[in-house]
Amino acid sequence: MQVVYTHCAGLDVHKKTVVACVITPKESGQWQKQIRTFGTMTKDLLNLSDWLTSHNCSHVAMESTGEYWRPVFNILEGNFEVMLVNARHIKAVPGRKTDIKDSQWIAELLQHGLLRPSFIPPVEQRDLRDLTRHRSNFIRERVNLVNRVQKVLEAANIKLASVASDVMGVSGRAMLAAIVEGNSTPELMAGLAKGTMSKKHDLLVPALEGRVRPHQKFILAQLLAQIDSIDSSIALFDQLSRGVLPPFRPSG
Repeated sequence: MQVVYTHCAGLDVHKKTVVACVITPKESGQWQKQIRTFGTMTKDLLNLSDWLTSHNCSHVAMESTGEYWRPVFNILEGNFEVMLVNARHIKAVPGRKTDIKDSQWIAELLQHGLLRPSFIPPVEQRDLRDLTRHRSNFIRERVNLVNRVQKVLEAANIKLASVASDVMGVSGRAMLAAIVEGNSTPELMAGLAKGTMSKKHDLLVPALEGRVRPHQKFILAQLLAQIDSIDSSIALFDQLSRGVLPPFRPSG
């Protein structure tokens, strides 16, 4: 097989360990393989980087299994050409993988140019992806909380959702606060409607005539507090994302 890389390494990455196999040429023209195991703490990964550098490695390959490859990639990407490879592709390449250590097998495939790298976006784009993914998680949590608010209202025979398209809008939120306070009448709560909602006063009054128990007011207060907290977090995510986003906006 044709040799593509003369100084390369294969990594078998696990949760707590990284097994590295370095392939380098001997003066005799033969190839030597050295295998060493490292931990996955930052200090250990820096030691891995130093070890690879000491062997003049230019290219490193590892499987894209789970999330364990990410910290390894973050440490190595600035010093080596790091190739992230789909595990299915490695298993599809003919060879006795079960009879050879994974790291050595990956290194051999890399050495002979038999690996196809997965696309890894630039670090800025990965940062933005992390932000948007976690922001989406907060959005989902907020949706779940709003649904729980509506279930509490239904249990209390409050039919606000049948009139208001957005229970958590400005008008709906004012009415929910009044329900929690417990010192307002349906007529006064309907009077809190703003904008187009104010035209639905006659519909709001009967919708707000319920029987809210003390424990339900407490539950609503806690749910609303959590929603407020999530709203604040989402706003912070939006603010930070705007600082990361400009490089990816189309020019012109």
